[in-house]
Amino acid sequence: MSSMTSDLSHTANTTTIIRPAYFFLSGFSGIPHMKYYYVFLCLVYIITLMGNSCVMFIICLDRSLHSPKYIAVFNLAFADVCETTALVPQVLDMFLFNRQFISYEKCLISLFFNYLFLHMQSFTLTILSYDRLVAICCPLRYHMLVSYRSMLKLTGAAWLLALLLILFLVGFNTQLSFCGSLVIDSYFCDHYPLFHLASSCSNVLANLVMFYINPCLVFYIPMILIIASYICIIYALFTITLPQDRHRAIKTCTSHLILVAIFYLPVTITAIFVSFIPVNIRTFNFSLTSVLPPMLNPIIYVLKTEEIKESAKKHLRRSAQRAVGQMKSTRCT
Repeated sequence: MSSMTSDLSHTANTTTIIRPAYFFLSGFSGIPHMKYYYVFLCLVYIITLMGNSCVMFIICLDRSLHSPKYIAVFNLAFADVCETTALVPQVLDMFLFNRQFISYEKCLISLFFNYLFLHMQSFTLTILSYDRLVAICCPLRYHMLVSYRSMLKLTGAAWLLALLLILFLVGFNTQLSFCGSLVIDSYFCDHYPLFHLASSCSNVLANLVMFYINPCLVFYIPMILIIASYICIIYALFTITLPQDRHRAIKTCTSHLILVAIFYLPVTITAIFVSFIPVNIRTFNFSLTSVLPPMLNPIIYVLKTEEIKESAKKHLRRSAQRAVGQMKSTRCT
């Protein structure tokens, strides 16, 4: 490891920044039977691509789904596809073919894209909670408060905030010197293991501040906003007198609540018990929390959201009828 070539660059104040040519990702070393997990990851990736692509395709194709709410649903499916594509192929390539060395530049690129789309998943779930809050608490003002314009503004602001946070993360990492170990205790170029390597020969205060600020802005504040929105929703449900209207309102929230639980609960539990969980188990758990929500999101939306379910059935019937018609015409000729 010490024989790696290093790129030395000088900053304006003449301090030397030591940038290694490569890092080594320890990944899942020490965890038995990991080859089966890689097969599982491959299946998860295929299901994620197919499921989210279908949701995006249905939303684009069906005019009845061209509503402000489905801008956020489309955005969530897009972020899911991009996040798993940025992570899973790289993990499979590195650990299946023993290519665990990653260049300095590729490491920062991996950090950028993995965090960007992970942030967008959290922000989009928060936007969807706002949609449900307005729909149930202010139904008469829904079309005024949740318009195409407002939803596009919210989505654009989420992308901008995510992009700014990631640029700060990556920018601070480019100012670090790596003069000790180059082994990253993770399955990708994660922020904390990366700047932790530089702590012996760099001032990592800015990185440490971002390490605490970033989860607050991306996970804890959105989670608090979602919980607050559902407290308001529960209060509003008690004011609905007709049981069928109350049942309909609850049904519209179930898919979003399941998505929120799948996304936030594993991350929160791991963060609370992080000091009690062994490194290998923590790495394995974080990898699961990165790949399972994007796979389950489209399944839950198709099964739990009536509009998407009906639209999917309609397009499947049309495809089947078209296939039968082509078979009949082929036989006739």
